Amino acid sequence: MFRSTLNHNHNHNNKNKNNKNIFTAVVFALLSGLVYICITEQAAATAIASAKLSAVKQLLLVNKGSSSSSVLSTTFQASSSAAAMTATALAVPRTIKKAFLAVEQSEGQGARVRRSIGTPSLRNFSPFLMLDHFSVKPGAGFPDHPHRGQETITYLLEGAVDHEDFTGASGTINAGDLQFMTAGKGIQHAEMPHQNTDGSANVGLQLWVDLPEKLKYCEPRYRDLRAAEIPQVDVDGGKATIKVISGQSHGVDSVKDLAYTPVWILDVTLRPGAKVVQPLPQGWNAFSYVLEGDVIFGKEGEGNRLPVGQYHNAVFNQEGDAVYVENDPDAIKDARLVIVAGTPLDQEVVQYGPFVLNSREEVVQAITDFQTHSNGFERSEGWQSEIGKSMRY
Repeated sequence: MFRSTLNHNHNHNNKNKNNKNIFTAVVFALLSGLVYICITEQAAATAIASAKLSAVKQLLLVNKGSSSSSVLSTTFQASSSAAAMTATALAVPRTIKKAFLAVEQSEGQGARVRRSIGTPSLRNFSPFLMLDHFSVKPGAGFPDHPHRGQETITYLLEGAVDHEDFTGASGTINAGDLQFMTAGKGIQHAEMPHQNTDGSANVGLQLWVDLPEKLKYCEPRYRDLRAAEIPQVDVDGGKATIKVISGQSHGVDSVKDLAYTPVWILDVTLRPGAKVVQPLPQGWNAFSYVLEGDVIFGKEGEGNRLPVGQYHNAVFNQEGDAVYVENDPDAIKDARLVIVAGTPLDQEVVQYGPFVLNSREEVVQAITDFQTHSNGFERSEGWQSEIGKSMRY
């Protein structure tokens, strides 16, 4: 969605002139060593499935043949409760490495975002490249722009967003839906929020995930995940609800894997007094972004507990088995957060705006390819989206 500091002017009359100026400036910046290079600190780790979750699934399978839906429901609830208690007793809590406020800033044309990953506070937290909490009101949007070398995951919380690209693909995601877009060797697209008649903003999260080096030049693709397809589970006696967008939680698996790079995404709602222990794959990098309310991370009775407020990103250390999080019993409203984890990639990251590769030479080549409409960008020549027209004139 977001061009991330590379703001192309897509005015039709000045397109060729602007492209040449951008190309010259970018090459100069690259050759001057101004492009940020980050080598991840650890090798990619293999996900280790939780034995507690496997036990729950096995119990469900044993009862699968029962003709009584109430027996299955009771078994599921009892198994989830048992798993939660076992996790609480045995899991080693992940501690917070740092927590910081995502400061609001301008992005695209007229949009406002709270960016946490992809800032000086947290840059290239492999495999994560960027996290934006966006709010786009009528009259703003993200017209035609390119990508290469990464995947974007857009989770819409309020409103609706249209997308269109140079392959002819187009569609709309609504509140609760997700879109997984793989840029691969190259794509040019537009993402435009609905112009709501009541003037309300379209709100959501967009996460950029790095692609493994061997997949940097794969064919671009889209996968949508609709709100109705996302399984969820109630825990802690119904005081907490977890939407399992990707990964596993309390015996519930996500519907399917939609990203090339293994990533877990869990949307957690905590009512006052709710407590959740969420196991995570060992060795994966993980963070939590607080959408609403205030939460407390850490195991009760230990000295590593930390309150984290709305719009803050809490980054976890790799050591530990699970995230402990709760909402204060005296809280006046529910809290909501996302817990995200991914396998770190042992590779160099060189990024300039929407191009994310493994060397400076590859970034220069990506810019050249986009300017010359070649090596994956052939269809960008002369292409203009229909949905982006309103912001070009």
